[in-house]
Amino acid sequence: MTNRTVSAFIILFLLGISSPLAAEAFWQSPNQDMPLLTIGDEPIDKDELIYLISKGNNSDSGTAGMSREEFDENLDLFINYKLKVKEAESLGLDQTPEFKREFESFQENLKSPFLIRNSLEEGELRKAYARMQEVIHASHILLKFPPNASKDDSVTVLRMALKLKEEINNGADINELALEYSEDPSAQANKGDLGYFTALQMVQPFEDAAFSLQPGQVSDPVLTDFGYHIIKVQDRQPNPGQVRVSHILVRINEDLPNGEDQAKRKVADIYTEIQKESTIWEDIVKTYSEDPSTSQKGGMLPWFSVGSMIPEFEMAAFSLTEIGEVSPPIQTRYGYHILRLESKKPLDSFESMEESIRSRILRDSRSTMIQSQVMAIQKSRYGFEENEAVVQDLESKLNDITQNQLLEELKAGESSNLFTLQGKPYSTSDLANFIAEKELIMNTQHGIFSAWYERFAADVLNEVEEADLAANNKEYRMLLKEYRDGILLFSLMNDQVWQKGLNDSIGQLKYYQDHIENYQWKDRVNALIVKVLDLKQLETAKNALQGKSLSDGLISSFDSDVISSNPSAYQEEHGLIEYQTHPVLAQADLNKNLQEIEANGHLHLVLLGDQVPAGPRKFEESRGMVIRDYQEYLNEALIDRLKKKYPININPKAKEETFVALNQ
Repeated sequence: MTNRTVSAFIILFLLGISSPLAAEAFWQSPNQDMPLLTIGDEPIDKDELIYLISKGNNSDSGTAGMSREEFDENLDLFINYKLKVKEAESLGLDQTPEFKREFESFQENLKSPFLIRNSLEEGELRKAYARMQEVIHASHILLKFPPNASKDDSVTVLRMALKLKEEINNGADINELALEYSEDPSAQANKGDLGYFTALQMVQPFEDAAFSLQPGQVSDPVLTDFGYHIIKVQDRQPNPGQVRVSHILVRINEDLPNGEDQAKRKVADIYTEIQKESTIWEDIVKTYSEDPSTSQKGGMLPWFSVGSMIPEFEMAAFSLTEIGEVSPPIQTRYGYHILRLESKKPLDSFESMEESIRSRILRDSRSTMIQSQVMAIQKSRYGFEENEAVVQDLESKLNDITQNQLLEELKAGESSNLFTLQGKPYSTSDLANFIAEKELIMNTQHGIFSAWYERFAADVLNEVEEADLAANNKEYRMLLKEYRDGILLFSLMNDQVWQKGLNDSIGQLKYYQDHIENYQWKDRVNALIVKVLDLKQLETAKNALQGKSLSDGLISSFDSDVISSNPSAYQEEHGLIEYQTHPVLAQADLNKNLQEIEANGHLHLVLLGDQVPAGPRKFEESRGMVIRDYQEYLNEALIDRLKKKYPININPKAKEETFVALNQ
């Protein structure tokens, strides 16, 4: 939301209305038989006012019903608002490039929560976060397909996967089988043991299968882009959240025949040194750690969660329970480590993780799955009928050519109907025009025609869904009105009230002169008021002011000699002050020079100077107030002018129905 539109909504709030609504015929509610009022020749439906007032009251659901007086006040404000919107439209402010650009940007953001895709994404977000409450320890065997695999090859791989599952169910060790059969490159090192992981750390089919199993259970063959997997879940635990550790690394010199023994002895000596009470961890890290990225920072590593580090390191880190606890040496493929626990924290809330989860979901295969589900729902809802024979024929002919060739073929060939949507046909000519307009290169994993046809159908379906949303979803339509008219209101008010009031110096001066009675000083006195925060310093301040006359020089010397030497002991105020309403000076004896006054729980030293009788403020002294009042005057003049320009007629019956609806 831009600052200018935020300002528009603030102004509406100050007017007493939640937010604005539009007035074009396109925006009107389908039930237009009895408008609440007309402004000029334009009918305004009662649903607009009901929506605005109801929305404004949502923050306080326990509020009693609206009184007649409150309702009439809101109706008057609503009419004033609608007058300004109509004037903005008559001036063409809704046709400017700036308005269209800003409104289209808002519309794109506002529609998202109402679209089918959003509800499906929300479901995936919630499912992923629910799964994140657990971590799963699993092992697997991966069987890959040979290059350019035939259907028979796929069946052979599947049969092998089923055979291995049967062996595991009959007691065979999945880790030993993984060492022998798994085509996962890491299997030779980890025997298929994946350690602990949680949601969004594995490809979706693998994750779905793993989270459906209980400890000890073995999956059916799971198909992913890598091949077939057999998965056995070893354990499920509550997610321990995140941990932060520092570490010391001792590397193994592979060039030495006894390199591992040397590293083992060295890390054992370091561990013994750490046990001494006099040892400082950071010094040991700087002296001995062979991790160049952390050795000068106390060995500190970033926060990490389960599934982010190699299993041995991760298990050691999460097994530490007390802050400052040090682990025994552990070995990983990087060498030997000693870990110290720095901090732990639980899994973050859904709200704080929502955008991160969304980003990860939209980057993996779940995004494709969601898109497929969206299209399936759209096709069913809006009567999508594909001409399967034509589509299949074009796929066979056009999938293995270039994009330029595809465009040429579609333009040169006879136009054929691809599908109908809500009874409207879409042809190969429409597809050709779509490709020509987009100016992008498509991912042709499934063939160039199929990729473009899928994109074309998706765009048409999205357009139909959005049109249906605008026509039939009242909440969305009303919300869109709010933002549309908020932009228009700002444009009109900024031009005719706010900027004019701010920049029209001649108008400001004339308004000041015509209303000079509103810009008057009350009786004032020149005063120095020192609030004494530390009573031990009272005498110091008192001695500096005793027997002195108030002047600029005195204030300057008091500030430099007393205040600056002990600034926390005093607070100071000085100048010409209206004393009758001042909390301290209202108690002052104007005939005394220096006096002590108790006010608001503090002792004040007050030094008085000359008194100035009531009189008019200078224009320069009143400029801020004049601008404010002049802008309000311009606003009222604008409303008066618009009421004469656009006749207002209120339907008494609709008005009563609106009042009743708001009090139900």
